[in-house]
Amino acid sequence: MAFTTTKPLTFEEYVAFDGTDEHYELVHGGLVLMNPPTGRHSAIIELIHDHFKAEITRKAHPWVSRRDIGVRVDIDGSRLPDLCVMTLEQEQTILEVSAVLQSPPLLVVEVVSPGTATTDYRAKRSEYAVRGIPEYWIVDSVETKVSILILSEGFYDLVEVRDNERIVSPTFVELALSAAQIFGTGRL
Repeated sequence: MAFTTTKPLTFEEYVAFDGTDEHYELVHGGLVLMNPPTGRHSAIIELIHDHFKAEITRKAHPWVSRRDIGVRVDIDGSRLPDLCVMTLEQEQTILEVSAVLQSPPLLVVEVVSPGTATTDYRAKRSEYAVRGIPEYWIVDSVETKVSILILSEGFYDLVEVRDNERIVSPTFVELALSAAQIFGTGRL
């Protein structure tokens, strides 16, 4: 990832930016290029996304799980989590404009990529907490663990899940998913 602008952008300039087919995050007014994911990264996201969609349908929640949805994190910052679970009402606010949520989604998921561990574990953790996102998952295929962060009094409480341990999610209370399922699908 590299900053690609010399002049800081406002959030409004960021959402109006339409110069390429690349994906960028806005960090302190600078555009940060998001590299394409690895095949493993993509497969993990697809698996979690499928589980979220199935659980949303099964429980008839008024929610959606989406990829490529931005989340505004501060006055001059926006992140692109790998997955974002939001309400149908929130989805309506972005249908005809740049897909950047102005209000906190229910849950975001980041899959750690080469070179993004510090950003995922530190910067985004802090930004998502300040933004008030109730639940944040960090999926780390190198460490083969899923970090579930639950917002409590402005800070995230952390539970790490490994192997056959079931992921306990306040958003998806009945979700039947373990770390072993995420990392040991046979394809990965």
